[in-house]
Amino acid sequence: MRTDAFALRHLGPRESDLTHMFKTIGVENMDQLLYETFPDGIRLKNDLTLDPAMTEYEYAAHIMELGKKNKVFKSYIGLGYHPTIVPAVIQRNIFENPGWYTAYTPYQAEIAQGRLEAILNFQTTVIELTGMEIANASLLDEGTAAAEAMALLFDVRTRDQKKNNVNKFFVSEEILPQTLSVLQTRSTPVGIELVVGNHETFDFSNEFFGAILQYPGKYGQVNDYTAFIAKAAENDIKVAVAADILSLATLTSPGEMGAAVVVGTTQRFGVPMGYGGPHAAYFATKEEYKRSMPGRIIGVSIDANGNRALRMALGTREQHIKREKATSNICTAQVLLAVMAGMYAVYHGPKGLQYIANKVHASAVTTADALNKLGVFQTNTAFFDTILVKADAQKVKAVAERNEVNFFYVDTETISISFNETTSINDINQIIAIFAEATGKDAFTVTELSTASQLPAALERTSSFLTHEVFNTYRSESQLMRYIKKLERKDLSLNHSMISLGSCTMKLNAASEMLPLSMPNWNSIHPFAPVEQAEGYITMLKKLENQLSIITGFAGTTLQPNSGAQGEYAGLMAIRAYHMSRNEGHRNVCLIPSSAHGTNPASAAMAGMKIVVTKTTPEGNIDVEDLRAKAIEHKDDLSCLMVTYPSTHGVYESSIIEITQLIHDNGGLVYMDGANMNAQVGLTNPATIGADVCHLNLHKTFAIPHGGGGPGVGPICVNEKLLPFLPTNPVLSVGGEQAITAISSAPYGSALVCLISYGYITMLGAEGLRKATEYAILNANYMKARFEEHYPILYTGECGRAAHEMILDCRAFKEKGIEVGDIAKRLMDYGFHAPTVSFPVAGTLMIEPTESEDLAELDRFCDAMISIRKEIEAASKEDANNVLKNAPHTLAMLTADTWDLPYTRETAAYPLDYIADNKFWPSVRRVDDAYGDRNLVCSCAPIEAYM
Repeated sequence: MRTDAFALRHLGPRESDLTHMFKTIGVENMDQLLYETFPDGIRLKNDLTLDPAMTEYEYAAHIMELGKKNKVFKSYIGLGYHPTIVPAVIQRNIFENPGWYTAYTPYQAEIAQGRLEAILNFQTTVIELTGMEIANASLLDEGTAAAEAMALLFDVRTRDQKKNNVNKFFVSEEILPQTLSVLQTRSTPVGIELVVGNHETFDFSNEFFGAILQYPGKYGQVNDYTAFIAKAAENDIKVAVAADILSLATLTSPGEMGAAVVVGTTQRFGVPMGYGGPHAAYFATKEEYKRSMPGRIIGVSIDANGNRALRMALGTREQHIKREKATSNICTAQVLLAVMAGMYAVYHGPKGLQYIANKVHASAVTTADALNKLGVFQTNTAFFDTILVKADAQKVKAVAERNEVNFFYVDTETISISFNETTSINDINQIIAIFAEATGKDAFTVTELSTASQLPAALERTSSFLTHEVFNTYRSESQLMRYIKKLERKDLSLNHSMISLGSCTMKLNAASEMLPLSMPNWNSIHPFAPVEQAEGYITMLKKLENQLSIITGFAGTTLQPNSGAQGEYAGLMAIRAYHMSRNEGHRNVCLIPSSAHGTNPASAAMAGMKIVVTKTTPEGNIDVEDLRAKAIEHKDDLSCLMVTYPSTHGVYESSIIEITQLIHDNGGLVYMDGANMNAQVGLTNPATIGADVCHLNLHKTFAIPHGGGGPGVGPICVNEKLLPFLPTNPVLSVGGEQAITAISSAPYGSALVCLISYGYITMLGAEGLRKATEYAILNANYMKARFEEHYPILYTGECGRAAHEMILDCRAFKEKGIEVGDIAKRLMDYGFHAPTVSFPVAGTLMIEPTESEDLAELDRFCDAMISIRKEIEAASKEDANNVLKNAPHTLAMLTADTWDLPYTRETAAYPLDYIADNKFWPSVRRVDDAYGDRNLVCSCAPIEAYM
């Protein structure tokens, strides 16, 4: 046994388990299982041509050496990214803690109360700093949040504006360049016309439905937008403001100015720059727009006992319900980063945030005064953290880079300098010395920060914020450490038990993959730093792109999309650009099977496509004849097919080659949703099945943790046809020769967490990756074999095998009065998170064990499900007072003086022997979803205030 082989540590089943597992399934060996699972003709003939696998020790040395090629300069570039201080208590107890980073999206609220409280703190921070009424649980980055604001304002146009097709959106020329690029990408397909200009000369024409302003502006200018927003409102023009969240501790909030939406990033609240991400964007708006709001909202509700309980609110906004009518395809957030940013606000509190903001402002004022004395004049009339100076950019750049300092060079004679919480007096004196040398003047030093203000008196914040107890309690490290641990104990994550979510792939996030994220050489690089300072990053990212291209069989990859939904959108936009390049821009029909993920039709609608839904057979496969008829019917306008493989129903469809050929024959391209790519790697690939482009969920197949609902990364891999159209960035040029505009704010999206997938692939190598796929199929079919006597399995392949996941049909249990949700809640009593509930078929459970779960854990979960099946048999519609309907059972219930339920406390809490050894207690009883939607509260205010 090679104990230094990473595959040994990543894969769950041991070699000694295989005989038993094969026997249970009813096969002789892995070859027979794969033969009975995979269709003929799509297996790869050769192993993937990847480098030999590294051991964990070799990888640690390799990534440390590669990191040394990154040069960590003092960064004053700004443009929405700033050096920040990550409080060590947050880094160690959240960022580096699997209790936080391995949790799943909090669909099962009763076992996610800690994370939900942390996100509620984040929402409260955003609401109170922005002066708005409602905020969501974070978005992907500032650029895409601004695009979501534009989409919301387009959706909430007045009846007359919709009737008259009012479609112009004003964009201030002060907007961040990457935000403008994302707005350009997102506006064109849906028929929004962007007009970029000076807000002071805007004419408020009735041709406009909305506007977006930057506060402060991209090079630091602070403007009072109160009059602009008031005049816009008179003309039915709603205004979004992209605001720096730290500045709002000292500046009047956009809400007080009358803004309809406020967006931005919380990166500077204790989240490393990481060469562009991941960071938690924020989105805040008015209560009246809540039904059009993108992303997740955490709301306050009550549990079965009437106690306060948190949950995800307004579930009807999900794409799986709205599909092509959804105004956004966002199905995730940046929860882990939002938790960090919210906890930063908890730790510092209102006075601490004001102190940090004032220190940053004082650093800017002090430096501006000093540079003025050198004859280097500052030109902003008012500023918070960024000054704009006139000097010879070429001379200053040469001296600055020799001293390992980065400024932003606007043009040959204009330089932007952004200050941050890490800036010290010594840093200011270094900046003075750099400009003195560049201008041939004598340097001098300053010894203290200026107390003067360069904020307009009318804009100095007077309103209070963060008055709730949670932001005014935890000042010492021991206090915050215990608060974080208190919340962590309320959450069930992968560090407690397996999370067998179908289509979500909750696999091991190995510590050796995660460690580099804490290294300063990796997490302290600005995304717009000169590329020669990011040699380690560029090497790693290009290697990862190459690895993913080899795995998918495609010609090239972009890592820019920072979620799976963004990857879908990027792939469709590349297809759109391809057709337009061939003067076939009329090709806009997108065929989507009825079984597809809900984000598919939402993404297609956002890409300006007309969605045509194709049928699914009773076996759960694509109805090829219906597809053929519709492809032929729309052949003159056919853009593409969106297909998931293996299917959303967990089956390798044998007709896949016929399907892809059919689309090509009718002039379309094939987009493959990579949600189930972990059932392909090393055995087949999208190119082999005939796809032209696929997105990959690096947070599924390639081991980036789910982080309680994000971060994710959704790169797209493309063939030669689509290679020229991969997206670029306006600040750092990337992408293809005919690149589309930006999909995300940063050139390489969430570059920092790409290290995880790079480590996963590098340490597994070709053989390990293939084994991971084989073991995922093995584990799924082992569980299927154990379940078959107890639960109907809804769909299987032609030989009766599952792919990497299976669907248990629970609809017949309604006769016993039991819904699928009751099973999900009862599983909590057994120490497990529920599988995927009611997707892709209502009334079912979709189970995916992944390759990293061992045989004992698989058996524990199977035993729990079989035990629940017996409990279902004992239930009846007439008597709903049973163990399933009352689940989950809390410690408070079990230790109460009275117990009047018709079953024992032991049955409630310890239905199987193994549970007592490692009991997980849900912290609340079943949450009342309907109450929470009727009484929407999404901040820390006490619930009594809303009753």
